[in-house]
Amino acid sequence: MPHPIRIGEAVLTPAQVVAVARDGAPVALADGARARIQESRAIIDALAADENPHYGVSTGFGALATTFIAPERRRQLQASLIRSHAAGTGAEVETEVVRALQLLRLQTLASGRTGVRTVVVETYAAMLNAGITPVVREYGSLGCSGDLAPLAHIALAAMGEGDVRVDGALMPASDALAAAGISALAFEEKEGLALINGTDGMLGMLVLALHDLGRLLTTADVAAAMSIESQLGTDAVFAADLMALRPQAGQADSAAGIRRFLAGSPMVASHRGPEDGRVQDAYSLRCAPQVNGAARDTMAHAATIASRELASVIDNPVVTVDGRIESNGNFHGAPVAAVLDFLAISVADVASASERRTDRALDPARNRGLPPFLAHEVGVDSGLMIAQYAAAGIVSELKRLAVPASVDSIPSSAMQEDHVSMGWAAARKLRRAVDGLARVLAIEVLTAARAIDLRAPLEAGPATGAVRDLVRTVAAGPGPDRFLSPEMEAVTELVRSGAVARTAEENTHA
Repeated sequence: MPHPIRIGEAVLTPAQVVAVARDGAPVALADGARARIQESRAIIDALAADENPHYGVSTGFGALATTFIAPERRRQLQASLIRSHAAGTGAEVETEVVRALQLLRLQTLASGRTGVRTVVVETYAAMLNAGITPVVREYGSLGCSGDLAPLAHIALAAMGEGDVRVDGALMPASDALAAAGISALAFEEKEGLALINGTDGMLGMLVLALHDLGRLLTTADVAAAMSIESQLGTDAVFAADLMALRPQAGQADSAAGIRRFLAGSPMVASHRGPEDGRVQDAYSLRCAPQVNGAARDTMAHAATIASRELASVIDNPVVTVDGRIESNGNFHGAPVAAVLDFLAISVADVASASERRTDRALDPARNRGLPPFLAHEVGVDSGLMIAQYAAAGIVSELKRLAVPASVDSIPSSAMQEDHVSMGWAAARKLRRAVDGLARVLAIEVLTAARAIDLRAPLEAGPATGAVRDLVRTVAAGPGPDRFLSPEMEAVTELVRSGAVARTAEENTHA
């Protein structure tokens, strides 16, 4: 087992979130966190004994915040809060998302600013390490007062209620806890609120999406280079001095990548010079750095917001450093929701340009001498015609997914929560968009690889040729029509895993 990630010692990094969420990395509560947790719990215990009502400690919640609850009813109050808020519906959310949700709530609990007991924090850590993944459902969060329903499903499992998955097997939470030697929790004052007031779901999905997009935007540059090369486009427009005339950081990075991936290409060199006869390439080729670069800049901004949110303590009320317990609005997901929507727009734009390059490669009026649809026997074979249909269908959906969720507030809780972020919804649609982008890029890579082969005896460059060879390990070259779907899925996995991007990078000229 790898060394556990220490919770409560330092702010979690995105890489650590991915390691726990996807790879099952273990966690451990830092010693320093225990002292902070105990100090804040002592403050809650003192308020619980006070005859005056204190929100979240001795009152009801939300629109019932003025209702005083007697001490003997407060455990029931906490249990009722979790049971009633565990009201998700729809399909199960992916394991990696639930684990990210568990981890990020654990980090906030370990801050010592929420007022929970140490046993609560230790139980959340133990559930992660035991691979106990509560069943969380698709719908239920409006992204304000935190991701209430998803987080309540986590807390419900810690109570020994509801269903969980362990190694994929569905079982009652009580059985999973017992098998792991974990005692079910009975929540005390303030703890129910502390477990459900957080942006952890939308933040976890943002961190995972950023991790994936880092690979995909490099792959988008690789795919563009392969298309430019195989469609006999020019690399002159990507020159560093031309990029410097417009100092957009993402654009410069993408242009530099495309130059590296095209470097040393005999195919590009074969038509370089005035005899080429073409003044300018189409926008989808010529402006690839501008489109892909804009997405890189969007991602950089989203990463800044994610890093700030990872450093945040989200709870209401919160126990301050000087011992006050204060209500606040930090649970509102607006900062995270906005960048989730922003990313979905950029994803749609990158995919749209990619699909246009694929379409050009199949059109004999625009592909500079290649057969229609890159078919083996024109008329008998359809080549990659329907692969382009698939890309077009995905791009159409990505445009719909680019419609912002964050502007679609809908009131709840008897108008107490009258403006919500819809950050969870923004995150859910971004996950689907990221998957769609991987598939569209895979279709472009598959298409460009076939186009490169059809240019023989002209040869591809070192980087693009290496990617073509990688594609050939899972998808055959030009020839009569065959069952295409498995090849598309296999290339999609090469894209999603980062193999395409790594192969290109490893084969560039120094």
